[in-house]
Amino acid sequence: MTDPSTDTGPPVLAIVGHPNKGKSSIVSTLAQDASVRVSPRSGTTTSNRAYAIRLDSRELCRLVDTPGFQRPRAAMDWMQRHSGSTADHPEAVRRFLEEHRQDPRFSAECELLGPIVDGAGILYVIDGSVPYGPDYDAEMEILRWTGEPSMALINRIGAGNHVADWRRPLSQYFRIVREFNAISEPFEQQVQLLTGFSELCEEWRKPLREAADSLVARRALQMRQAGERIAKLLENMLGYSETAPLRDSGDQAGIAAGRQALESRLGEMERAARADVEQIFNHGGLDRDESALEGIDEDLFSEQTWKLFGLSRDQVLAMGAAGGAATGALVDIGTGGLTVFLGSSVGAAIGAAGAWLGSQQLVNVRIRGKSLGGHQAILGPVSSIHFPWIVLGRAVTHLRLVSRRNHAVRARLRIAHRSHGGLASELDPGLKKSLQSLFSRLSRGRTIRPAESTELGRLVVVAAESDTGTVPENR
Repeated sequence: MTDPSTDTGPPVLAIVGHPNKGKSSIVSTLAQDASVRVSPRSGTTTSNRAYAIRLDSRELCRLVDTPGFQRPRAAMDWMQRHSGSTADHPEAVRRFLEEHRQDPRFSAECELLGPIVDGAGILYVIDGSVPYGPDYDAEMEILRWTGEPSMALINRIGAGNHVADWRRPLSQYFRIVREFNAISEPFEQQVQLLTGFSELCEEWRKPLREAADSLVARRALQMRQAGERIAKLLENMLGYSETAPLRDSGDQAGIAAGRQALESRLGEMERAARADVEQIFNHGGLDRDESALEGIDEDLFSEQTWKLFGLSRDQVLAMGAAGGAATGALVDIGTGGLTVFLGSSVGAAIGAAGAWLGSQQLVNVRIRGKSLGGHQAILGPVSSIHFPWIVLGRAVTHLRLVSRRNHAVRARLRIAHRSHGGLASELDPGLKKSLQSLFSRLSRGRTIRPAESTELGRLVVVAAESDTGTVPENR
């Protein structure tokens, strides 16, 4: 066995096993690297390729994706013929490599054993959805002969369940046997996998535990960065207005064009924020199924979106009563400053009623004459009390799935919102009140202080992490 303490580099783990058992998927998930080639076809990986688990520029651990065994029985027969005792098993494996490097019959065996002979630990992957068979014994025996620390991972790819059949033979060859699904395993289990492997080798205990701790710290940073980006999205969208030229003060076609431009720009803001959040979690260029996202990618102003992410009538009335103010439509006519307020109120009772009426009005519209002639409409900001909750609900739904999406997943991102009561109905009353307080300031056109913007980002993360349900699986 190679002494890892003589290697100043990071721990190296070779992911090995039979062809087409999900080795590359496990590498992709653990390394959080979507560039790893993953395919249901056998033989996708034909040569070793290393992927680093990094924190910033520091390499914490290296994973080696290897080809699958092709002729393990023949390789094992050769090693047994050239080994005199148990003590020289590792040397027999090394000599096999030296003598067969140029032999095409054993190209896969030589490739995958190379990093192990050089001191890499072993993560042996099997598919628990298929029955155990004696053909695997030769693979496991060869790995045992190397003398390197090893762990077995049961990765169920198909619908079958033969995990119990596998545990007895695996436990004879490996000290640790774990189930691990590269597609759906939560982040916490990925961290535990690295921690578990650290128990197999004293010299790797400290660096692998540091790697696990660093991954947890990075995940917290990613969530904080995503929360800050969504907070900035809310500030931008709640304060945005669009100016449209009009032929005269009654130019409804011009107002309609301005409204369309407003909606288009708000949609662009939202899409840009989504792309930034995906990049934060190393999912840059993620393929989203825009036509089937059931709410999150529906038209921002569609009835379906309001139903999925808006507030209920009772929630709007309660918030209006608590604030004692209504949201109305403001229209400035001409250049003389004539102003008409619709839905204004005084007192809690009138405020509640006004808030409900105001929630039906989407956009503030101001029509002004210009000093050189003509008119213009200033549309926005969006005035409905629903609006910030819609933006937040859509952003939080997207954040929940992106942050929990393993990098081995190659399917399009499909989002189905579980709750038709809106995000507000899921949240703790205190959290909801804190968010609404910030929304109210933003909706009235006020800027919020940097500390309040930071607090809004923190509340976004709390809202995203408050969901304890199962996220729809993206296969």
